[in-house]
Amino acid sequence: MTTTTTKTKGRILVVDDEPAARSGLQLLLRRDGYEVDLAEDGQDALERFAEHAPDVVVTDLTMPRVDGVTLLRRLREQDRDIPVILCTAVEDVAVAVEAMRAGAQDYLNKPVDFGALTVAIERALERRELRSEAENLRRQARETESAGMQGLVGTSAAMQRVYRVARQVAGARATVLITGESGTGKGELARAIHELGPRASKPFVALHCAALAESLLESELFGHEKGAFTGADKRRVGRFEQASGGTLFLDEVGEIPASTQIKLLRVIQERTFERVGGNETVHTDVRLIAATNRDLAADVAAGRFREDLFYRLNVVHVEMPPLRLRGGDVMVLATHFLRRFAEENRKRVDGFTDRARAKVLTYRWPGNVRALENAIERAVVLCEGTEIDEEDLPFESIPDTLGGLRVPGATMAELERYAILTTLEAVGGSTSRAAEILDISVRTIQYRLNEYRLSRTRADNA
Repeated sequence: MTTTTTKTKGRILVVDDEPAARSGLQLLLRRDGYEVDLAEDGQDALERFAEHAPDVVVTDLTMPRVDGVTLLRRLREQDRDIPVILCTAVEDVAVAVEAMRAGAQDYLNKPVDFGALTVAIERALERRELRSEAENLRRQARETESAGMQGLVGTSAAMQRVYRVARQVAGARATVLITGESGTGKGELARAIHELGPRASKPFVALHCAALAESLLESELFGHEKGAFTGADKRRVGRFEQASGGTLFLDEVGEIPASTQIKLLRVIQERTFERVGGNETVHTDVRLIAATNRDLAADVAAGRFREDLFYRLNVVHVEMPPLRLRGGDVMVLATHFLRRFAEENRKRVDGFTDRARAKVLTYRWPGNVRALENAIERAVVLCEGTEIDEEDLPFESIPDTLGGLRVPGATMAELERYAILTTLEAVGGSTSRAAEILDISVRTIQYRLNEYRLSRTRADNA
């Protein structure tokens, strides 16, 4: 049997502690073509908003537990663009001013004139649509930029390869697997792919798979029915349903237990699932992006990860490079974070001293971009002058020796030899990749290798 779904004009959450007022508005709004959810007070509204966000909230002002203005403020903390229409029997200009200052879309007196309410709702939906179109225009503008990726900073050759693949895959529905060390920006890349694609105006929903126990993970992914387990006092919508029409990002997907891997494979193959404790088949339309810092191929060989799921996830593979292989991006990122945290902390910090710059550039950054971000934030907070100095940076400098060389004390030729050989080792012997990182030509590396009397063939696997 084929089920047809009638498209509604929008989803409205009606919040009122008077049952007659709630049911009356529900009846009128449904007749007018809206889908309606009901909440008996502000606390109930916050819970329903978390389960399934509406397009517009219509709320009473005076309610127990959480009043209308407090509800408005807390809703806007979760979604700064959510339109909220306040309705009240209290004719107080000061209250109306407070509500509008808190961000209310409109303010109506009770008993509510239904015609005025529908006009206010339609106006709210139009403004929301205009904001969405404006964001799409900004997204298209970002797409034309050379660096081109929201949340990602850097122009190194390694990152240019990432940008190129991301742009190519953004418009497709194919599943993307992002790999790389912790802190390299896998989540930012996933969001950038979403923002560059046709689903940009739809939800981007992320789930950190390693942070949840197996039973909770299934509930988070697929939702659960009322009574499915102790404490499940009502139906809960899972991440697959929350991301409907948009993108679901599964971070640390390699940590998913075997039983959940089977269910995830089925969703990818059939685009259907059942909520925990339920029998109803739910259809899903999501773009799936997964990320991991594990070697999934090795986990497959060891029997820790399903081979069929691995191939379903690994349709398009993007490797995020570690910060130590991104050359000059380190200072680009450091400057970017400095400006951001200086603005957030309302401090004047203009840049780095030469000693601080040298310390940033010589550190290997085992925690990658995330560690650099944390270090610069701390430095901005602790900085007492207008420049970040060496002692403001919360990490130890590299040792005075490099591979047996004294620094200072070694000649430039000795330092160059050390840089070339250690970089070649880090990239598996590829002279082309080493040349990109060191910002010199492949010919220079090959010439130096001949000088060092090393086998050119052995070193050049480019």
